[in-house]
Amino acid sequence: MENRTYICIDLKSFYASVECVERGLDPMTTNLVVADPERSDKTICLAITPSMKKLGIKNRCRIFEIPKNVEYIVAPPRMQKYIDYSAEIYGVYLRFVSKDDIHIYSIDEAFLDITEYLSTYHMTAKEMAMMLMDEVLREVGVRATCGIGTNLYLAKIALDITAKHSPDFIGVLDENSYREILWDHKPLIDFWRIGKGTASTLERYGITTMRQITEMDEDFLYSVFGIDAELLIDHAWGLEPVTISDIKAYKPKSNCISSGQVLMRDYDFEEGRLIVREMMDLLCLDLVDKGLVTDSVTIYIGYSNALHAEPVRGTAKLDKSTSADSIILPAVTALYDRVVDPGKPVRRINITCNHVTDDMPSEAIQISMFDNPKDDQSTERNNRVQKAVLGIKKKYGKNSILKGMNYSEGATTRDRNRQIGGHKSGE
Repeated sequence: MENRTYICIDLKSFYASVECVERGLDPMTTNLVVADPERSDKTICLAITPSMKKLGIKNRCRIFEIPKNVEYIVAPPRMQKYIDYSAEIYGVYLRFVSKDDIHIYSIDEAFLDITEYLSTYHMTAKEMAMMLMDEVLREVGVRATCGIGTNLYLAKIALDITAKHSPDFIGVLDENSYREILWDHKPLIDFWRIGKGTASTLERYGITTMRQITEMDEDFLYSVFGIDAELLIDHAWGLEPVTISDIKAYKPKSNCISSGQVLMRDYDFEEGRLIVREMMDLLCLDLVDKGLVTDSVTIYIGYSNALHAEPVRGTAKLDKSTSADSIILPAVTALYDRVVDPGKPVRRINITCNHVTDDMPSEAIQISMFDNPKDDQSTERNNRVQKAVLGIKKKYGKNSILKGMNYSEGATTRDRNRQIGGHKSGE
Protein backbone atom coordinates (compact mmCIF):
# COMPACT_ATOMS: atom_id res chain seq x y z
CA MET A 1 0.00 0.00 0.00
CA GLU A 2 1.27 3.48 -0.89
CA ASN A 3 2.57 5.43 2.08
CA ARG A 4 0.40 8.43 2.83
CA THR A 5 0.44 11.22 5.37
CA TYR A 6 -2.74 12.33 7.11
CA ILE A 7 -3.42 15.03 9.65
CA CYS A 8 -6.44 15.27 11.92
CA ILE A 9 -7.12 18.81 13.14
CA ASP A 10 -9.36 19.46 16.14
CA LEU A 11 -10.51 22.94 17.15
CA LYS A 12 -9.75 23.31 20.84
CA SER A 13 -12.90 23.62 23.02
CA PHE A 14 -14.57 24.91 19.87
CA TYR A 15 -17.90 26.32 21.08
CA ALA A 16 -16.32 27.87 24.16
CA SER A 17 -13.44 29.27 22.11
CA VAL A 18 -15.85 30.92 19.68
CA GLU A 19 -17.72 32.55 22.55
CA CYS A 20 -14.43 33.87 23.95
CA VAL A 21 -13.36 35.21 20.54
CA GLU A 22 -16.71 36.97 20.21
CA ARG A 23 -16.10 38.63 23.61
CA GLY A 24 -12.44 39.46 22.95
CA LEU A 25 -11.33 37.02 25.66
CA ASP A 26 -8.60 34.37 25.74
CA PRO A 27 -10.09 30.85 26.19
CA MET A 28 -6.82 29.68 27.72
CA THR A 29 -7.27 32.02 30.69
CA THR A 30 -11.05 32.67 30.75
CA ASN A 31 -13.51 30.50 32.67
CA LEU A 32 -16.50 30.10 30.35
CA VAL A 33 -19.11 27.41 29.76
CA VAL A 34 -21.53 27.08 26.87
CA ALA A 35 -24.90 26.08 28.32
CA ASP A 36 -28.52 27.19 28.12
CA PRO A 37 -29.24 29.23 31.29
CA GLU A 38 -32.99 28.88 30.70
CA ARG A 39 -32.78 25.19 31.50
CA SER A 40 -32.20 23.76 34.96
CA ASP A 41 -28.79 23.39 36.62
CA LYS A 42 -28.88 19.79 35.42
CA THR A 43 -28.32 20.94 31.83
CA ILE A 44 -25.14 19.62 30.21
CA CYS A 45 -22.40 22.10 29.31
CA LEU A 46 -21.80 21.81 25.57
CA ALA A 47 -18.24 23.04 26.03
CA ILE A 48 -15.94 24.54 28.65
CA THR A 49 -12.72 26.50 28.14
CA PRO A 50 -9.25 24.94 28.62
CA SER A 51 -8.75 27.05 31.74
CA MET A 52 -11.70 25.25 33.37
CA LYS A 53 -10.37 21.87 32.30
CA LYS A 54 -7.14 22.71 34.11
CA LEU A 55 -9.22 23.00 37.27
CA GLY A 56 -10.25 19.36 36.84
CA ILE A 57 -13.75 20.13 35.54
CA LYS A 58 -14.96 17.63 32.96
CA ASN A 59 -15.89 18.83 29.49
CA ARG A 60 -19.48 17.50 29.37
CA CYS A 61 -20.30 18.25 32.98
CA ARG A 62 -23.63 19.53 34.24
CA ILE A 63 -23.90 23.04 35.65
CA PHE A 64 -24.48 21.82 39.22
CA GLU A 65 -21.25 19.78 39.05
CA ILE A 66 -19.08 22.89 38.70
CA PRO A 67 -17.55 23.75 42.11
CA LYS A 68 -19.30 26.67 43.77
CA ASN A 69 -16.04 28.52 44.35
CA VAL A 70 -15.29 28.73 40.59
CA GLU A 71 -16.33 31.96 38.90
CA TYR A 72 -17.26 31.59 35.26
CA ILE A 73 -19.24 33.07 32.37
CA VAL A 74 -22.30 31.21 31.06
CA ALA A 75 -22.69 31.66 27.30
CA PRO A 76 -26.00 30.54 25.74
CA PRO A 77 -25.37 28.24 22.74
CA ARG A 78 -25.39 29.87 19.30
CA MET A 79 -25.26 26.94 16.89
CA GLN A 80 -25.49 29.01 13.72
CA LYS A 81 -22.52 31.07 14.90
CA TYR A 82 -20.47 27.90 15.40
CA ILE A 83 -21.45 26.62 11.95
CA ASP A 84 -20.34 29.94 10.43
CA TYR A 85 -16.99 29.78 12.22
CA SER A 86 -16.52 26.16 11.12
CA ALA A 87 -17.23 27.11 7.51
CA GLU A 88 -14.71 29.95 7.72
CA ILE A 89 -12.06 27.57 9.05
CA TYR A 90 -12.86 25.08 6.28
CA GLY A 91 -12.22 27.96 3.88
CA VAL A 92 -8.74 28.32 5.38
CA TYR A 93 -8.02 24.65 4.70
CA LEU A 94 -9.26 25.01 1.11
CA ARG A 95 -6.64 27.64 0.36
CA PHE A 96 -3.96 25.01 0.87
CA VAL A 97 -5.63 21.63 0.22
CA SER A 98 -8.21 20.47 -2.35
CA LYS A 99 -11.68 19.57 -1.08
CA ASP A 100 -11.05 16.08 -2.52
CA ASP A 101 -8.37 15.61 0.14
CA ILE A 102 -10.45 16.88 3.07
CA HIS A 103 -12.96 14.85 5.09
CA ILE A 104 -15.04 16.86 7.56
CA TYR A 105 -15.50 14.52 10.51
CA SER A 106 -17.50 16.91 12.69
CA ILE A 107 -18.14 20.63 13.16
CA ASP A 108 -14.78 20.98 14.93
CA GLU A 109 -12.68 18.18 13.44
CA ALA A 110 -11.34 17.38 9.97
CA PHE A 111 -9.01 14.88 8.30
CA LEU A 112 -6.66 16.10 5.56
CA ASP A 113 -4.57 13.96 3.21
CA ILE A 114 -1.45 16.10 2.78
CA THR A 115 0.67 13.46 1.00
CA GLU A 116 0.86 15.30 -2.32
CA TYR A 117 1.26 18.76 -0.78
CA LEU A 118 4.44 18.32 1.25
CA SER A 119 6.72 18.56 -1.78
CA THR A 120 4.64 21.44 -3.20
CA TYR A 121 5.05 23.55 -0.07
CA HIS A 122 8.53 22.18 0.71
CA MET A 123 7.43 21.31 4.23
CA THR A 124 7.47 18.37 6.58
CA ALA A 125 4.11 17.08 7.81
CA LYS A 126 4.65 18.78 11.17
CA GLU A 127 5.56 22.09 9.52
CA MET A 128 2.42 22.00 7.38
CA ALA A 129 0.25 21.11 10.35
CA MET A 130 1.70 24.01 12.32
CA MET A 131 1.18 26.35 9.38
CA LEU A 132 -2.52 25.43 9.13
CA MET A 133 -3.00 25.74 12.89
CA ASP A 134 -1.32 29.17 12.90
CA GLU A 135 -3.47 30.36 9.98
CA VAL A 136 -6.66 29.34 11.77
CA LEU A 137 -5.52 31.09 14.97
CA ARG A 138 -4.45 34.25 13.12
CA GLU A 139 -7.56 34.57 10.93
CA VAL A 140 -10.29 33.16 13.15
CA GLY A 141 -8.83 33.32 16.65
CA VAL A 142 -9.43 29.66 17.49
CA ARG A 143 -6.60 27.40 18.64
CA ALA A 144 -6.27 23.88 17.28
CA THR A 145 -4.55 20.60 18.11
CA CYS A 146 -3.38 18.11 15.51
CA GLY A 147 -2.54 14.47 15.01
CA ILE A 148 -0.27 13.22 12.21
CA GLY A 149 -0.32 9.60 11.06
CA THR A 150 0.44 7.26 8.21
CA ASN A 151 -3.26 6.31 8.08
CA LEU A 152 -6.52 7.88 9.21
CA TYR A 153 -6.68 5.84 12.41
CA LEU A 154 -3.18 6.76 13.53
CA ALA A 155 -3.81 10.44 12.79
CA LYS A 156 -6.90 10.30 15.00
CA ILE A 157 -5.11 8.45 17.80
CA ALA A 158 -2.17 10.86 17.61
CA LEU A 159 -4.68 13.68 18.09
CA ASP A 160 -6.71 12.06 20.87
CA ILE A 161 -3.92 10.60 22.99
CA THR A 162 -0.45 11.98 22.22
CA ALA A 163 -1.11 15.57 21.04
CA LYS A 164 -2.46 16.69 24.43
CA HIS A 165 0.88 15.78 26.05
CA SER A 166 2.96 17.60 23.43
CA PRO A 167 4.10 21.21 24.07
CA ASP A 168 3.14 22.21 20.51
CA PHE A 169 -0.19 20.27 20.65
CA ILE A 170 0.88 18.06 17.72
CA GLY A 171 1.11 14.27 18.00
CA VAL A 172 2.86 12.05 15.45
CA LEU A 173 2.44 8.28 14.99
CA ASP A 174 3.32 5.58 12.49
CA GLU A 175 2.75 1.84 12.86
CA ASN A 176 6.02 1.28 14.72
CA SER A 177 5.81 4.20 17.14
CA TYR A 178 2.16 3.35 17.81
CA ARG A 179 3.16 -0.11 18.97
CA GLU A 180 6.09 1.22 21.01
CA ILE A 181 4.16 4.02 22.73
CA LEU A 182 0.54 2.93 22.95
CA TRP A 183 0.35 -0.87 22.89
CA ASP A 184 0.22 -0.91 26.69
CA HIS A 185 -1.74 2.33 27.10
CA LYS A 186 -4.74 2.27 29.44
CA PRO A 187 -7.68 2.72 29.48
CA LEU A 188 -8.83 1.22 26.20
CA ILE A 189 -11.69 3.71 25.93
CA ASP A 190 -9.07 6.37 25.04
CA PHE A 191 -8.82 4.69 21.64
CA TRP A 192 -11.10 5.73 18.80
CA ARG A 193 -14.18 3.50 18.39
CA ILE A 194 -13.70 1.58 21.64
CA GLY A 195 -16.61 2.49 23.87
CA LYS A 196 -17.38 1.43 27.41
CA GLY A 197 -19.36 -1.59 26.23
CA THR A 198 -16.53 -2.95 24.06
CA ALA A 199 -13.93 -2.25 26.75
CA SER A 200 -16.07 -3.98 29.38
CA THR A 201 -16.49 -7.06 27.18
CA LEU A 202 -12.75 -7.25 26.52
CA GLU A 203 -11.98 -6.87 30.22
CA ARG A 204 -14.16 -9.87 31.03
CA TYR A 205 -11.63 -11.93 29.08
CA GLY A 206 -8.63 -10.27 30.71
CA ILE A 207 -7.91 -7.86 27.85
CA THR A 208 -7.09 -4.30 28.91
CA THR A 209 -4.52 -3.18 26.30
CA MET A 210 -4.11 -3.11 22.53
CA ARG A 211 -1.12 -5.46 22.83
CA GLN A 212 -3.34 -8.09 24.44
CA ILE A 213 -5.83 -7.79 21.58
CA THR A 214 -3.04 -8.64 19.10
CA GLU A 215 -2.10 -11.65 21.23
CA MET A 216 -5.67 -12.98 21.42
CA ASP A 217 -6.87 -15.73 19.07
CA GLU A 218 -8.63 -13.99 16.16
CA ASP A 219 -11.32 -16.66 15.81
CA PHE A 220 -12.25 -16.08 19.44
CA LEU A 221 -12.53 -12.30 18.85
CA TYR A 222 -14.79 -12.92 15.84
CA SER A 223 -16.97 -15.22 17.94
CA VAL A 224 -17.40 -12.42 20.51
CA PHE A 225 -17.66 -9.32 18.31
CA GLY A 226 -18.70 -10.69 14.93
CA ILE A 227 -17.57 -8.66 11.91
CA ASP A 228 -16.58 -5.77 14.21
CA ALA A 229 -13.60 -7.88 15.28
CA GLU A 230 -11.91 -7.08 11.96
CA LEU A 231 -11.80 -3.38 12.81
CA LEU A 232 -10.70 -4.11 16.37
CA ILE A 233 -7.82 -6.32 15.23
CA ASP A 234 -6.65 -3.88 12.53
CA HIS A 235 -6.65 -0.97 14.97
CA ALA A 236 -4.82 -2.99 17.61
CA TRP A 237 -1.99 -3.35 15.08
CA GLY A 238 -2.26 0.33 14.07
CA LEU A 239 -3.65 -0.53 10.62
CA GLU A 240 -6.42 1.22 8.67
CA PRO A 241 -6.92 0.48 4.95
CA VAL A 242 -9.64 3.09 4.32
CA THR A 243 -8.51 6.34 2.69
CA ILE A 244 -10.21 9.70 2.21
CA SER A 245 -10.78 8.83 -1.45
CA ASP A 246 -12.57 5.65 -0.31
CA ILE A 247 -14.81 7.73 1.95
CA LYS A 248 -15.59 10.15 -0.88
CA ALA A 249 -16.47 7.27 -3.21
CA TYR A 250 -18.72 5.42 -0.75
CA LYS A 251 -22.37 5.11 -1.73
CA PRO A 252 -24.76 3.53 0.80
CA LYS A 253 -27.02 0.73 -0.44
CA SER A 254 -30.07 2.38 1.12
CA ASN A 255 -30.84 5.77 2.58
CA CYS A 256 -33.11 7.11 5.27
CA ILE A 257 -33.81 10.41 6.97
CA SER A 258 -34.84 10.70 10.59
CA SER A 259 -35.77 13.10 13.33
CA GLY A 260 -35.75 12.64 17.08
CA GLN A 261 -36.26 14.57 20.26
CA VAL A 262 -36.20 14.07 24.00
CA LEU A 263 -39.15 15.93 25.47
CA MET A 264 -38.63 18.39 28.33
CA ARG A 265 -41.28 16.62 30.42
CA ASP A 266 -43.47 13.54 30.32
CA TYR A 267 -46.22 13.84 27.68
CA ASP A 268 -49.53 12.03 27.89
CA PHE A 269 -50.83 9.91 25.02
CA GLU A 270 -52.65 12.74 23.19
CA GLU A 271 -49.72 15.14 23.57
CA GLY A 272 -47.36 12.47 22.28
CA ARG A 273 -49.52 12.02 19.19
CA LEU A 274 -49.32 15.78 18.57
CA ILE A 275 -45.52 15.73 18.68
CA VAL A 276 -45.39 12.75 16.30
CA ARG A 277 -47.62 14.61 13.85
CA GLU A 278 -45.50 17.77 14.12
CA MET A 279 -42.28 15.85 13.54
CA MET A 280 -43.72 13.89 10.63
CA ASP A 281 -45.04 17.07 9.03
CA LEU A 282 -41.54 18.58 9.07
CA LEU A 283 -40.02 15.37 7.72
CA CYS A 284 -42.50 15.45 4.81
CA LEU A 285 -41.38 18.99 3.99
CA ASP A 286 -37.76 17.83 4.22
CA LEU A 287 -38.48 15.06 1.71
CA VAL A 288 -40.11 17.52 -0.70
CA ASP A 289 -37.25 19.99 -0.30
CA LYS A 290 -34.69 17.31 -1.18
CA GLY A 291 -36.73 15.79 -3.99
CA LEU A 292 -37.10 12.47 -2.16
CA VAL A 293 -39.84 9.95 -1.42
CA THR A 294 -40.21 7.13 1.13
CA ASP A 295 -42.07 3.82 1.08
CA SER A 296 -42.40 3.35 4.86
CA VAL A 297 -42.01 5.17 8.16
CA THR A 298 -40.80 3.76 11.48
CA ILE A 299 -41.55 5.35 14.84
CA TYR A 300 -39.70 4.67 18.10
CA ILE A 301 -41.33 5.75 21.34
CA GLY A 302 -39.57 5.80 24.71
CA TYR A 303 -41.72 6.07 27.81
CA SER A 304 -41.10 8.11 30.97
CA ASN A 305 -37.80 7.33 32.68
CA ALA A 306 -39.69 6.76 35.91
CA LEU A 307 -41.46 3.73 34.44
CA HIS A 308 -38.31 1.83 33.41
CA ALA A 309 -40.50 0.45 30.59
CA GLU A 310 -39.26 -1.01 27.32
CA PRO A 311 -39.62 1.38 24.36
CA VAL A 312 -41.94 0.47 21.50
CA ARG A 313 -41.50 0.74 17.77
CA GLY A 314 -43.53 0.05 14.65
CA THR A 315 -43.46 0.61 10.91
CA ALA A 316 -46.17 1.96 8.62
CA LYS A 317 -45.82 0.69 5.06
CA LEU A 318 -47.19 3.03 2.40
CA ASP A 319 -49.02 1.91 -0.74
CA LYS A 320 -46.41 3.72 -2.83
CA SER A 321 -43.35 5.86 -2.32
CA THR A 322 -44.38 9.42 -1.58
CA SER A 323 -43.57 12.64 0.25
CA ALA A 324 -47.19 13.81 0.54
CA ASP A 325 -48.18 14.72 4.09
CA SER A 326 -51.79 13.98 3.17
CA ILE A 327 -50.79 10.31 2.81
CA ILE A 328 -48.01 9.92 5.36
CA LEU A 329 -49.49 11.78 8.36
CA PRO A 330 -52.67 9.63 8.63
CA ALA A 331 -50.59 6.45 8.27
CA VAL A 332 -48.13 7.47 10.99
CA THR A 333 -50.90 8.70 13.30
CA ALA A 334 -52.68 5.35 12.96
CA LEU A 335 -49.39 3.59 13.68
CA TYR A 336 -48.88 5.63 16.85
CA ASP A 337 -52.40 4.81 18.05
CA ARG A 338 -51.75 1.11 17.38
CA VAL A 339 -48.35 0.62 19.08
CA VAL A 340 -48.24 3.15 21.93
CA ASP A 341 -49.73 2.35 25.33
CA PRO A 342 -52.26 5.14 26.16
CA GLY A 343 -51.58 4.70 29.86
CA LYS A 344 -47.84 5.39 29.71
CA PRO A 345 -46.39 8.91 29.40
CA VAL A 346 -44.04 9.54 26.49
CA ARG A 347 -40.55 11.07 26.83
CA ARG A 348 -38.55 10.17 23.69
CA ILE A 349 -39.64 10.09 20.05
CA ASN A 350 -37.74 9.11 16.93
CA ILE A 351 -39.18 8.90 13.42
CA THR A 352 -37.39 7.43 10.39
CA CYS A 353 -38.37 7.57 6.73
CA ASN A 354 -37.06 4.30 5.25
CA HIS A 355 -35.79 3.39 1.77
CA VAL A 356 -35.59 7.00 0.69
CA THR A 357 -35.13 7.43 -3.07
CA ASP A 358 -35.21 10.24 -5.59
CA ASP A 359 -38.68 11.39 -6.56
CA MET A 360 -39.45 10.48 -10.18
CA PRO A 361 -41.12 12.99 -12.52
CA SER A 362 -44.83 12.27 -12.82
CA GLU A 363 -44.52 11.34 -16.47
CA ALA A 364 -42.04 8.59 -15.58
CA ILE A 365 -44.31 6.88 -13.04
CA GLN A 366 -45.84 3.57 -14.16
CA ILE A 367 -49.63 3.73 -13.68
CA SER A 368 -51.45 0.49 -12.93
CA MET A 369 -55.08 -0.30 -13.77
CA PHE A 370 -55.93 0.02 -10.06
CA ASP A 371 -54.63 3.58 -9.65
CA ASN A 372 -57.16 6.39 -9.43
CA PRO A 373 -56.11 9.42 -11.52
CA LYS A 374 -57.99 11.67 -9.08
CA ASP A 375 -55.73 10.44 -6.25
CA ASP A 376 -52.66 11.37 -8.31
CA GLN A 377 -54.10 14.82 -8.98
CA SER A 378 -54.77 15.28 -5.28
CA THR A 379 -51.20 14.24 -4.46
CA GLU A 380 -49.84 16.69 -7.03
CA ARG A 381 -51.89 19.51 -5.52
CA ASN A 382 -50.61 18.51 -2.07
CA ASN A 383 -47.05 18.60 -3.40
CA ARG A 384 -47.55 22.10 -4.84
CA VAL A 385 -48.85 23.32 -1.48
CA GLN A 386 -45.84 21.79 0.31
CA LYS A 387 -43.45 23.51 -2.13
CA ALA A 388 -45.24 26.84 -1.60
CA VAL A 389 -44.89 26.44 2.16
CA LEU A 390 -41.17 25.67 1.75
CA GLY A 391 -40.72 28.77 -0.39
CA ILE A 392 -42.29 30.98 2.29
CA LYS A 393 -40.22 29.41 5.07
CA LYS A 394 -36.97 29.85 3.15
CA LYS A 395 -37.71 33.49 2.43
CA TYR A 396 -39.22 34.62 5.72
CA GLY A 397 -38.07 32.05 8.28
CA LYS A 398 -39.19 28.64 9.50
CA ASN A 399 -41.88 30.08 11.77
CA SER A 400 -43.34 32.39 9.11
CA ILE A 401 -46.01 29.84 8.20
CA LEU A 402 -47.31 27.23 10.61
CA LYS A 403 -50.25 24.86 11.05
CA GLY A 404 -52.88 25.10 13.75
CA MET A 405 -51.44 22.11 15.61
CA ASN A 406 -48.16 24.03 16.08
CA TYR A 407 -50.04 26.42 18.41
CA SER A 408 -51.52 23.65 20.54
CA GLU A 409 -50.43 23.36 24.17
CA GLY A 410 -47.33 21.18 24.36
CA ALA A 411 -46.37 21.67 20.68
CA THR A 412 -42.61 21.98 20.12
CA THR A 413 -42.20 22.91 16.44
CA ARG A 414 -42.00 26.66 16.98
CA ASP A 415 -39.20 26.25 19.53
CA ARG A 416 -37.42 23.59 17.47
CA ASN A 417 -37.50 25.86 14.43
CA ARG A 418 -35.30 28.23 16.41
CA GLN A 419 -32.81 25.48 17.16
CA ILE A 420 -30.03 23.60 15.39
CA GLY A 421 -29.24 20.13 16.64
CA GLY A 422 -31.54 20.61 19.63
CA HIS A 423 -29.78 23.79 20.78
CA LYS A 424 -30.46 27.46 20.22
CA SER A 425 -29.29 28.70 16.82
CA GLY A 426 -28.53 32.12 18.28
CA GLU A 427 -30.24 33.91 15.38
